[in-house]
Amino acid sequence: MTLPLSKRSSTLSPFHVMDILAQAKALSQQGKTIYHMEVGEPDFPTSECIVNAGIDALKQGKTHYTPALGLPELRNAVAEYYDRKFSVTIDPSRIIITPGASGAIQLAMTCLLDAGENILLADPGYPCNRNIAQVLAAETIAIPVGAESNYQLNADLVAKHWNEKTRAVMVATPSNPTGTLLPADQLIELCQLIKKKQGRLIVDEIYQGLVYDVEDHTILEFSDDCFVINSFSKYFGMTGWRLGWMVVPEGYVDTIDRIAQNIFLAAPTVSQYAALTALKAETQIELDRRRDEFKQRRDFLLPALEQLGFDIAVKPQGAFYIYANCERFTDDSFTWVKQLLNEQGVALTPGIDFGEYLADKHCRFAYTQCLQQLEQAVDKIDAFIKR
Repeated sequence: MTLPLSKRSSTLSPFHVMDILAQAKALSQQGKTIYHMEVGEPDFPTSECIVNAGIDALKQGKTHYTPALGLPELRNAVAEYYDRKFSVTIDPSRIIITPGASGAIQLAMTCLLDAGENILLADPGYPCNRNIAQVLAAETIAIPVGAESNYQLNADLVAKHWNEKTRAVMVATPSNPTGTLLPADQLIELCQLIKKKQGRLIVDEIYQGLVYDVEDHTILEFSDDCFVINSFSKYFGMTGWRLGWMVVPEGYVDTIDRIAQNIFLAAPTVSQYAALTALKAETQIELDRRRDEFKQRRDFLLPALEQLGFDIAVKPQGAFYIYANCERFTDDSFTWVKQLLNEQGVALTPGIDFGEYLADKHCRFAYTQCLQQLEQAVDKIDAFIKR
């Protein structure tokens, strides 16, 4: 007998890319060669020095709870990281260590949104953001964005869609799925507008460090009024360690502490000790080499996809994604992506995962595999298109 489900759980949208990943793994177990361009996970293993730091923590018995806000030494290390990389001074008391960036998003939205209130998001955008808001019985206003706004929200779009129930705006730079950045002047305008409207800006910076061709930035260079979310998953290559952080405005720490104590108590202890090594300057040298390899992959894949006939309106400047218009081949990217996987073994993410705006005409390519794998995947896609 199945008991009744809550309305919010029964209407929660699936994360289609996880279904595609499961299907790809099933095909792989059947002996089919699979080219993984669907999941946003670096192919590099966690750096050896970070792994060794985690092993040392285990051997030393560092397996007990930490404070809900995180290890004090790690909060200090994150503050030092901002100072070293961006010349930004942050009080470590404003830094919250979380179980992945998802944990930080939950804390921020729980802190800012009541049932029936809304948050403004870009469409296309990371799907879990709107789903987390839904779990909290809050509402989302998905604002269509395209090449004309660099696939990003700006002050004009936010002003147009703001209403009496709006409490927050969330942006991502670099963004998922488009890899685009928010320039400093646009960030400043957003901050000024949202502050005037007495709301809060949440800035997703989890792909910070994976920025190409231009200088990397943080919103904290320009404002202390934002909730800033970051992660050890992407640039630091620690996806399975489930560790992130958030910088919050003064006055919110005690509330966040209370929420964290009740939602997840604390981030994984061993991961926190390993992250102390991840933040060291000498570790950054290796991580920057990996970033440069991601750039090489982008520089191969972008023109290769364009030659195949995909329309890529904005060159991605960060993360490891290309968001491509595939309407030359299909008006149903979800079905097209599934056929591509079954026939050629290439796994992509359909646009429907990221919203509704022109979703059926887009798909996302993750260049998280080596160049040889990407080259072979392009050949497979070419064969699929020409079949």
